Amino acid sequence: MERQLSLDFVRVTEAAALAAARWVGRGNKDAADGAAVEAMRAVFDTIHMNGRVVIGEGEMDEAPMLYIGEHLGDNDGPQLDVAVDPLEGTSTAAKGLSGAISVMAIAQKGQLLHAPDMYMDKIAVGPAAKGCIHLDAPIEENLRNVAVALGKEMDDLTVVILDRERHEDMIQRARKCGARIRLLTDGDVSPAAACGLANGGVDLMIGVGGAPEGVLAAVALRCLGGEMQARLWPEDEHDIQRAKDLGIEDVGKLLLMDDLVRDDDVVFVATGITEGLLLPGVTFTPNGAVTHSLLMRGKSGTVRFIEARHRFDKKPRYAFKGAV
Repeated sequence: MERQLSLDFVRVTEAAALAAARWVGRGNKDAADGAAVEAMRAVFDTIHMNGRVVIGEGEMDEAPMLYIGEHLGDNDGPQLDVAVDPLEGTSTAAKGLSGAISVMAIAQKGQLLHAPDMYMDKIAVGPAAKGCIHLDAPIEENLRNVAVALGKEMDDLTVVILDRERHEDMIQRARKCGARIRLLTDGDVSPAAACGLANGGVDLMIGVGGAPEGVLAAVALRCLGGEMQARLWPEDEHDIQRAKDLGIEDVGKLLLMDDLVRDDDVVFVATGITEGLLLPGVTFTPNGAVTHSLLMRGKSGTVRFIEARHRFDKKPRYAFKGAV
């Protein structure tokens, strides 16, 4: 993948984050999501690439979402597969809570699992605990193995789990082991990526969340040298058929890193919308805004944190206050 495209991708998530940030705390998650989608698509149109959405927000008839199969870019460049979530944490942003981000992953054509919009069971760790986890192992065993790998006592481990009724038994068992549990209301891409960062503050992420988010998280961990295991978690026959329609014949297969992301030539980009585990949120200034983004390349292993200061007198489209 052309290295110079990486900064263009940061511009995409920055635009989505700036647009969504206008709606933070206003209680309208659909407006926030729609603003992020519109901004993301507009910047994609300026990029020299022949991209295709393989993981998006909806199907073709669900405008204005970036739908699966949609073409992105000027159609005159490298053929790339794109996984996008213009606003991960729509309810989070609408309520003004922490952890909302704009995120995307890019890979060479055919290198990402085409995950349907359904649930996925996941477990993720950083590079120090790689090879020490298994999705089917009891939570107690995974915690012990991760603690040994990291050289920590069990009660020094931080585990992130989505706050859902389906996780209640696992949460209680982890607490009995002494682990420190951090419950999140939405979004598991950030904590999965945080597992791979030395100062990320997360040792293990586990539980059932969205399958598209699982692939995005796997790209981040591929860049960082971490590990994720996953399995699709269909709720009904419709979910099973959707997975098969996307080429996943064995819906119950244990998915390893090479199943989720098949090559190191990948890019992961995220921009914070509200303050979270991974990134600070958008801060508006008298004539602009400050954004914080994370850019990672799997091929080189480079991790960049980018602080950008945007001047709305130079970028008038960002000065539009549609939420007011």
